[in-house]
Amino acid sequence: MAFAFIGLIFFTLSLIGYSSTMRWLHVNPYLTWITGILVQIILLYIFAMLGGLRIGIWVVTTLGVLLLIARLVLGYLGKVSFHYEGLHFFDAWMIFLGFVMALVLFRSPLIHYDNFSHWATIVKFMTYTGHLPGASDTIISFTSYPPATALFITQFVTFTGFHAGTMLVAQFILIWAASYAIFATLRDRTRGLNSMLLCLTIAISYVFNINIRLNNLLVDYVLAILTVAALVGIFVYQRQPRIQAAHVALFSGTLLLVKNSAAFFVAIIFFYYLYRLIKQSPAGHWFKKRLRVAGLWLSTLAVGALPFIWWEIHVKLTFTASKHEINAQAYSNQLSHDGLHGFISIGQQFLKQIFNLGSLSTQGFLALNILLIGGWAIIKYACHHPNNLPKLLGLLDLVSLLYYLSLLGMYVLSMPYDEAITLDGFERYMSTVVVLNLFIGAMALVRLIDEAFYEQNFDDRSPRNFRSIWTKNGYQFASFLVTFFAIIMMYSEINGTNFTNNYNRHTVPVMLTKVAQPWTKLNDTKILIVDPSQVEVTTYYAGYLANYYFFTNNATGQAVFSKHAATFRKNLQQYAYVAVPKRDKTFTRGMKKFYHQSVHTGLYRVHPDHLTQIPATAKIH
Repeated sequence: MAFAFIGLIFFTLSLIGYSSTMRWLHVNPYLTWITGILVQIILLYIFAMLGGLRIGIWVVTTLGVLLLIARLVLGYLGKVSFHYEGLHFFDAWMIFLGFVMALVLFRSPLIHYDNFSHWATIVKFMTYTGHLPGASDTIISFTSYPPATALFITQFVTFTGFHAGTMLVAQFILIWAASYAIFATLRDRTRGLNSMLLCLTIAISYVFNINIRLNNLLVDYVLAILTVAALVGIFVYQRQPRIQAAHVALFSGTLLLVKNSAAFFVAIIFFYYLYRLIKQSPAGHWFKKRLRVAGLWLSTLAVGALPFIWWEIHVKLTFTASKHEINAQAYSNQLSHDGLHGFISIGQQFLKQIFNLGSLSTQGFLALNILLIGGWAIIKYACHHPNNLPKLLGLLDLVSLLYYLSLLGMYVLSMPYDEAITLDGFERYMSTVVVLNLFIGAMALVRLIDEAFYEQNFDDRSPRNFRSIWTKNGYQFASFLVTFFAIIMMYSEINGTNFTNNYNRHTVPVMLTKVAQPWTKLNDTKILIVDPSQVEVTTYYAGYLANYYFFTNNATGQAVFSKHAATFRKNLQQYAYVAVPKRDKTFTRGMKKFYHQSVHTGLYRVHPDHLTQIPATAKIH
């Protein structure tokens, strides 16, 4: 615990150092935290690709501490000084509720299938081996998945200790830092109503992320919130073209390293960047103006794509084949295999899901449309302030439509028919674009609310400067309600996570921690995990879990055991260890009948004629 606490302090000081440096480089104060984190991810990525991840983690983190020391020394000497606005109410909301959420996540287990099939396993692999997986590291199945979030989590757990809670806290730090960026769009940060509306937006966004919540390492929400932070930066850096270009390159480059499907969101970033370049370009001859814009846009696009191009080359040279790899031949084979009938069947199921009013993503789509249409009408007719909310809504609906089409393409072209016909993961995938559109709509609405205020001079705004006593009372009442719901909704997410943790306390991943210590040395030991649930075995959930927990590529899950002595014994003798996290009647009866041994829960060493239970506290690998 002492080492973990010291490591946490060291990491925190490093994070502050990078944030201070970003501030010195004129990065917006509300973007310094996420920008500093992404800079670290890119540096770690370079080290990892060059084969020096372990030393890279120490170099990158130590550099942050040195930057902080340099900042303090220069500040003491009067060479550097920053203007700080001080704490606002939304800062207190972020700090307090963020801390509470982090504590809950620290005590949370990993349950979701994808944690064990990839996201937690790759972090464990890099933490204990110190390098990216190679062709011989078959414990990693999804070798084409880029490593951005895993690199940052690996850096954090290197100093704070590896377990489920620290991994979840690391990803939450990334999410929370990106969420903080939205406050850069506020015109007047002293207005409680506007700032708390953004806090409420953060809390509501977790409602649409409820399929995976924050107690998982899946990156669907990460994609959305990083895209939001990227768009915020493009907006706030309108008068700083160099920083704007560097910001776009950094965020798009990192997004492409989060997941292959991030290309859709990077396209949104670059289309908005192109729009802003055209709008903010100086007056001059139209041809030179367009040439200058095209040159800057294309060069930024090229720089942003470089990390992903490097990754694609690495995957091609290192692995002969990989799950979910971007491959035109694989897409062609998939389409020819399923045929036109398969395409039509999947399409019909897809349309049913879209028009199902019980679908959470459909509810989010409709709610956003109602919110923005209602906001447009109130601001235009009640506040007499014309606005472009209908145009924005049209663009957001277009984004949703395009994402629907891209998601349909994924089901048809790259997913096995048995999974595609059930629209496996539909709500999880759609939550990304729903959350993205929610944030964009909320930020635009909040700025319009500010523009509709009676007093437009920020310095003259005070409790006395309202059109009437009625508008003052209305503003104060609205501020109270929004603040109340912002706190309640965030506590709802916290309590929901606690409830989920309590509900999952008897699941196989949690029970496994009670019968054996996790292994931390990569091995190829053959292990059988006995799981009473046939579904968890046939879907390879039990096998992936055992691979992750025992750090082997030879774990197998089994739920049904033979009633014949020879077959039962032959099956068992294949393995070096048997893990029984939950009591299984067929396995217990077989052991009693054929081995004359009473076996309940625990980790057992397999011998020719008996099993030996290993103490739950014993370290093996």
